[in-house]
Amino acid sequence: MSKIAIVTDSNSGITQAMGEELGVYVIPMPFYINEELFFEDISLSQEEFYQKLGEDAEISTSQPSPGDVMDLWEKLLKEYDEIVHIPMSSGLSSTCENAISLSMEYDGKVQVVNNQRISVTQEQSVKDALVLRDAGKSAKEIKEILEKEKYESTIYITVDTLKYLKKGGRITAAAAALGTVLNLKPVLTVQGDKLDAFSKVRGLKAAKRTMLKAIEHDIEERFKGKEDQLILGMAYTGNEEAAQEWKEEIQKKFPQYELISAPLSLSVACHIGPGSLAITCTKKVSL
Repeated sequence: MSKIAIVTDSNSGITQAMGEELGVYVIPMPFYINEELFFEDISLSQEEFYQKLGEDAEISTSQPSPGDVMDLWEKLLKEYDEIVHIPMSSGLSSTCENAISLSMEYDGKVQVVNNQRISVTQEQSVKDALVLRDAGKSAKEIKEILEKEKYESTIYITVDTLKYLKKGGRITAAAAALGTVLNLKPVLTVQGDKLDAFSKVRGLKAAKRTMLKAIEHDIEERFKGKEDQLILGMAYTGNEEAAQEWKEEIQKKFPQYELISAPLSLSVACHIGPGSLAITCTKKVSL
């Protein structure tokens, strides 16, 4: 049986410490803040990021350099026979496509998974990969299974402020100003590919109700017959107190499901701002 290394990036929400605990390798995502280079969870903590964001620093996302990615792969291939690399969704970044191109140089020893995940849904993919590896699957088989089940997840997000959607060009300045006056809260969704609009409601309570109903609908319709394989997720940006309240609301609504929680990756946070809340539902792989 091949010895297989599992690699992901920090967009999964898996910290360096969690990676060590799980036995996986986490590539830190790079950021430029006022033209200075930082790496998530290495030289840039969640607290420092939100402080810079609050100071209106110029923040831009980047992607791991090809050299850094290949250096890690080559180091791992001295110890392992194969690598399964699980980057963030190709619909949200070119990181995945670039990794696929780099993997062509490794004669099938590096399998890059394009399974359209981000945050806690990507974290679940990593955990699924570990289960599949321990069940004796090859790197190629793990890739094929994860990609086959890539749409077996759903994410809903609401934002606290429209400032960052306006800054990123997702809404106009006029729409942001009107939305702020009317206390409009957009509910966004990620359905396997990119971030899209789902609904628009007035106030946070209504946004939360909308997200809970959306997940309930997905469980009853989209995941019908798979209820015993589902895991829910809660993710947030910055506000831990609000996140804890949201977690308790989810647990009260869906007490029968396991719930994992983590901060949203900084790559997402810089586009939606602090105070955002998300709920996810993901089907675990079955052997």
